[in-house]
Amino acid sequence: MKRMKITVVGAGNVGGTVAQRLVERHYDVALVDIVEGIPQGKALDLTQAGPVCGYDSTIVGTNGYEETAGSDLAVITSGIARKPGMSRDELLATNARIVQGVVREICRRSPQTILLIVTNPLDVMVHVAQRVSGFPKARVLGMAGVLDSARLRAFVAAELKVPPRDVEAMVLGGHGDSMVPLLRYTTVKGRPIAELLPKDRLEALIKRTREGGAEIVNLLKAGSAYYAPSASVVEMVEAILKDQKKVLPCAVLCEGEYGLRDVIVGVPVKLGRTGAEQIVEYDLAPEERAALSQSAAAVRELCDAVDRMLG
Repeated sequence: MKRMKITVVGAGNVGGTVAQRLVERHYDVALVDIVEGIPQGKALDLTQAGPVCGYDSTIVGTNGYEETAGSDLAVITSGIARKPGMSRDELLATNARIVQGVVREICRRSPQTILLIVTNPLDVMVHVAQRVSGFPKARVLGMAGVLDSARLRAFVAAELKVPPRDVEAMVLGGHGDSMVPLLRYTTVKGRPIAELLPKDRLEALIKRTREGGAEIVNLLKAGSAYYAPSASVVEMVEAILKDQKKVLPCAVLCEGEYGLRDVIVGVPVKLGRTGAEQIVEYDLAPEERAALSQSAAAVRELCDAVDRMLG
């Protein structure tokens, strides 16, 4: 049976680790980066790990896009981190142009692919990919909610001293300060978290989740998180390519769901072989719905700004 092929654009820590996790799961991978030698070296290293780890996946490293042709799915991690003295608008414009160029190259060679965006600011980059590709909304989605939910699950598990797999969580909205944790759907073995933790401790864990990326950046001093982000990407990839119908929080275009229209924001999505197959509407408390609407408004403002930049 023909092995599925995935393109990973950006061979930094996130992209490189995504590639590693994918080849270990027996997907063929094209790893793309503009820096000569980096994707080629990582691909060669991963190939040489195959005999030890028990996989025979094909992984090719390249500085171009010819090797990406025929990809079932493309993961886009390329972009720059915000540098000292750089304004938010400068970061937005730079990464928007990077994602715009990458999406054009990918779509030209794999017109039936599914685009999974990881580049920040996440929701806006999904908007850029949607606009450039012209793909139906089911085939353009972003990863953030899975990561935010994983962080909350990890913190709750540590606080209660329970296995992380016993904790379920659903975090919607934008990535970071505007995330919207659904506490009624945050459970430990089916019990709502509000029954297990006092309000002040729960608020502290939510605050730590919102600041999860910054906490890691501060500890590393140089660079940012990549183990948890890459694991979150691969959970989405597997849900799609294995047609699992798994419901995960993903950034997708809303067209009336949750009262939101023509805006990309994190919502629960059923993932299957055609991509984002259905937005699942949870029953939200009024304050949760208001927070999600506020998050969407912030995303819409940035999308309008990037549309003006790109013309």
